[in-house]
Amino acid sequence: MQAQRLFEMRTYHPAPGRMEALENRFRHHTMRLFARHGIISVGYWKTFGADDLRLIYILAYPDLDSRERSWTQFRADPEWQAASAASEHAGPLVARRDSVYLNATDYSPLSLADQTVTAPLTAPLR
Repeated sequence: MQAQRLFEMRTYHPAPGRMEALENRFRHHTMRLFARHGIISVGYWKTFGADDLRLIYILAYPDLDSRERSWTQFRADPEWQAASAASEHAGPLVARRDSVYLNATDYSPLSLADQTVTAPLTAPLR
């Protein structure tokens, strides 16, 4: 039996007035650099109609060890360090970060084949 793909749901609570800058950093830097370091972007969402505006996104990795390696490489990437510093010249973009690890259930719309570490993520999440 192959190991299940690991998912991570991350929630960013932007600093006041900083959501647009946070989204621009994801749009122009973060997602491309995630891909460079083996971090698979599953989807990104914003809350709406709530006083607590948040950016919520789901990432995928083959397993927890791969996640740790990918994030170590991502954080050490000079391009990421430059983009992060430039985007935060007026102050931090994120007031709080939350993260939780997930495995798909056997009744999830994701098929077992899509959860394996060798198969690309192909099932739409809507």
